[in-house]
Amino acid sequence: METIVFPFSSKFLWAKYLLVFALFISAKALIKLPINGTIPAVIVFGDSIVDAGNNNDLNTVIRCDFLPYGQDFAGGVPTGRFCNGKVPSDLIAEELGIKDIVPAYLDPTLKTQDLLTGVTFASGGTGYDPLTPKLASVISLGEQLNYFKEYIRKLKAIAGEEKTNFILAKISLNSSNPMACQLYPTQPD
Repeated sequence: METIVFPFSSKFLWAKYLLVFALFISAKALIKLPINGTIPAVIVFGDSIVDAGNNNDLNTVIRCDFLPYGQDFAGGVPTGRFCNGKVPSDLIAEELGIKDIVPAYLDPTLKTQDLLTGVTFASGGTGYDPLTPKLASVISLGEQLNYFKEYIRKLKAIAGEEKTNFILAKISLNSSNPMACQLYPTQPD
């Protein structure tokens, strides 16, 4: 049997791995804003990746407003998020300093003030194909856009035309997953 000789000792390798691990756990992701940039709201469309509870009151099996979902969420209460904690849009809003969580637009406890800082229209189980949400009895992307139009009308009623335009002017789409459409700021002119 042939012996394999490594050019470095195992102590060196362990030290290298510990250094990489230490760097990994101490690193913090940052979202860099443009100078004087302001992002007033996070507005979200999509599927279960960013649904915060819009399916809760729908007559569908595609929902998660029951335990164990949310058991580690604030208060241990299921919110309708398709995870055990925050969804990506919540993390983005929190990192931007806008709000801790992005509420579901159809949440019956939604406060008028929440409209000023954004909501999610996402619905778990939806898809680009119009047949997908019909079969699943969830909110289609077209319906999400209709809710967005309704949102704009409500926003204008509480904030006025100028502030609504300011909030909506900062929206752009970005996605690595066709259904995970988080909204990011546009670059200043």
